[in-house]
Amino acid sequence: MTADRRTAMTTGILFLLAIVAGVLSLAMLGTALERPLDLAKISESETQITLGALFELAMAVSVASIAITMYPVLKRQDGALALGYVGARLTEGILFLVSVIGLLSLLTLSQEFAASDAPDSPHFQTLGAALQAAHEWAGSALVPTVAFGPSALIFYYLLYRTRLVPRWLALWGLIGAVPYIAAGLRIMFGADPVATSSIVLFLPIAINELTLGVWLIAKGFTPPATPTPPASAA
Repeated sequence: MTADRRTAMTTGILFLLAIVAGVLSLAMLGTALERPLDLAKISESETQITLGALFELAMAVSVASIAITMYPVLKRQDGALALGYVGARLTEGILFLVSVIGLLSLLTLSQEFAASDAPDSPHFQTLGAALQAAHEWAGSALVPTVAFGPSALIFYYLLYRTRLVPRWLALWGLIGAVPYIAAGLRIMFGADPVATSSIVLFLPIAINELTLGVWLIAKGFTPPATPTPPASAA
């Protein structure tokens, strides 16, 4: 197995891990973090929230690892864009970490709320709303608009230009990144991250990356990422 084949297979596995972790995180958190904020319900959902945070953490590690794994291949095509891709995906990983911290802090606050002698104190709701906003801004608004969205445009542009995967797959990724960015902008202006309308906008790129992951595992890069050097003249 060549180095590029191993890179393709590793990248495909990481894409699948990121998608599975993201879906499981959304499934865990979707019912526990409904609006308006309900600290009592969050406190009762400790296991659900903790699992959601762990899945989100796994997603952060996966997306950062994708960038590091793909960099040697992408830099042969365009060093500046490859570096921009790595920077954007590492930023995505950091934003997911911030989202996880906000989520776990919200869980701690909800437990203090449940144990408090004065649960009607307004500071609980004020601080809870701030932590929920930090979680949503980092993981649901800023990731699509300033991290994953730009990284997807760079990544799929390079794949399309170099034909490392079929052009229809790369073009699908380019098109799918647009509604994903739009979803992040909607969340910035108050849309619910787990509303059906938001999920519909997330779906095209999610299905694309699932397909890409399977393709890379099964087929690898086409043509080979390392071109064959021309034969020497006789």
